[in-house]
Amino acid sequence: MTQRTPEVTVRRNRTLALVSALVKGVVAAGLGLGSLTVLVMVVWISSPYPDSGPGGALRAAAGVWLLAHGAGLVRPDTLSGVPAPVGMVPLLLAMGPVWLAHRAARDAAEPQEELDEGARDGSAGPSRAGAFCAVTAGYLLVVAGAAAYARGGPLYADPDTLAFPVALVVAGAAAAGVWTAAGRPFGPAPSWSPLAVQEAVARTLFRRRAEAAFRSAAAGLTVLLGGGALLVAVALGRNAGATEDAFLGLAGDWSGRIAVLLLAAALVPNAALWGAAYGLGPGFSLGTGATATPLGLDGTPALPRFPLLAAVPDQGPGALPNWAALAVPVAAALAVAWFAVRRAAPADAPRARAWSPRETVLVTLLAALACGAGTALLTAVAGGPIGSGALSAFGPVWWLTGPAALVWTAVIGVPAALLMRLWRLRTPGWAWRRDVTEADEAPPAEVDVEEEGEGEEEGDDAGRPRRWWAPWRGRRAAGEDGEAGPGGPASPAASSVPSPGPAPEAASGFEPYDFLPTDPWHEKGGPWHGKETREARWASLKQGSGGLMADFPPERTADRAGPTDRADRADPVPDRRAADPDGPGATP
Repeated sequence: MTQRTPEVTVRRNRTLALVSALVKGVVAAGLGLGSLTVLVMVVWISSPYPDSGPGGALRAAAGVWLLAHGAGLVRPDTLSGVPAPVGMVPLLLAMGPVWLAHRAARDAAEPQEELDEGARDGSAGPSRAGAFCAVTAGYLLVVAGAAAYARGGPLYADPDTLAFPVALVVAGAAAAGVWTAAGRPFGPAPSWSPLAVQEAVARTLFRRRAEAAFRSAAAGLTVLLGGGALLVAVALGRNAGATEDAFLGLAGDWSGRIAVLLLAAALVPNAALWGAAYGLGPGFSLGTGATATPLGLDGTPALPRFPLLAAVPDQGPGALPNWAALAVPVAAALAVAWFAVRRAAPADAPRARAWSPRETVLVTLLAALACGAGTALLTAVAGGPIGSGALSAFGPVWWLTGPAALVWTAVIGVPAALLMRLWRLRTPGWAWRRDVTEADEAPPAEVDVEEEGEGEEEGDDAGRPRRWWAPWRGRRAAGEDGEAGPGGPASPAASSVPSPGPAPEAASGFEPYDFLPTDPWHEKGGPWHGKETREARWASLKQGSGGLMADFPPERTADRAGPTDRADRADPVPDRRAADPDGPGATP
């Protein structure tokens, strides 16, 4: 038998791990393509008048799957005979392929539990770079096959868009999966980056500030999208009649209406981004000659008949309801400020641990920059051409929407963050209601020592933290019978703690009792060693012994001193044998 060397075994196992990662990428792409193909085939089968056979439906499904990755499609069959581009990506449809690529890379890069024999042989999984490259290569193999199969169909992919953005989207999702498998580390910076950047990323304080900024940016972007979706929902509700007419006019049978409904559901995130761009100010394009903004709709829009487009405002200058859309970026800026201040001045931390105003401003500005970049990226894929001619520009303009989001969040977010910081660092409770001294605050040197009791400084009597909406929590409110003025004591009747009764000295006939002596019982000259006390103890012991003890009084007195004092201190009962050597022995 031939025995392999450890080096050969390690190389063979790593090769198998890379092949497994490649297969995972292929399976992830196949799952996404297969699920979308099943959906398209169900719609094709249920249609009473299909335009093509099953081959055309399969090619259309491959084209739509490529569109979900950002590929530009071409529709050759048009009334004018000129091929029309289709570049608007349904964002809800794009979530499936991106998640599958992310999960495949995460599973390939996660360290697997190995057997003892395998661990001794060094059979480790692929490296992170190897897992990333293998999963991306496997996924792109399926992309290339789907693009080749879609040629000649009703929707085929533009070859120029396969490298960008399709390959970039797949590589980004795989990189995010590998990063997730590694525990989402923030750093270290690449070796080719400047030394100042590497030193900054290596600092824990920098990482915490950057994490707070990105969380704040994500919160602001979420509020921005939610506000845009709310604007679209309100507009569709106001134009419910036009929405219904567009929905029923596109298809007369139920299979066609279901297809229209599915397409509208896939474009809901796009509509939310359109609403966000409208609230930010730049608005969105409705063709090459029309733009919708809160100030009004200028030009003649080229609107196809679709239910979601019924939310587009009417032509003419904007009215007060249109201007109300400006509340969306204001809410997003306040959300950025609030999440930044939550980390800058935590409610359960002492004043000494709060960030400085400069740090708060820098983190808020970084969050505003990230929010603007995210808005520009999302609006870039939310629009695109849906035809030729006037429909070649449709949707938000990303290079206007991104800077608008940056300006809104920076101009409103920075002052709001500073004001919120001052509010959270104020003296707990109403300062004019009680006397507050500077000695109550913990000095900076004692922050670490008092770290365990941080919650008590801003908590109420029950130990709950005081919230910004209830600064009076834990304070005793004045009752109806006795309201306290500024700086005055609160009424005991208004407190949940019962008021104490009158002092016992005020009661008639009260005599304070005498406290017991604090001297030790064995101290010489105390009452314990007195003659009367000794005789009383001896009589009590004799009576309790049932006649077994000798009938004679103790001869030792309290004022008798000698070497036996140490024994007396240990045993208060006198020594009977020393008092009468000829008498009976001690009772066992």
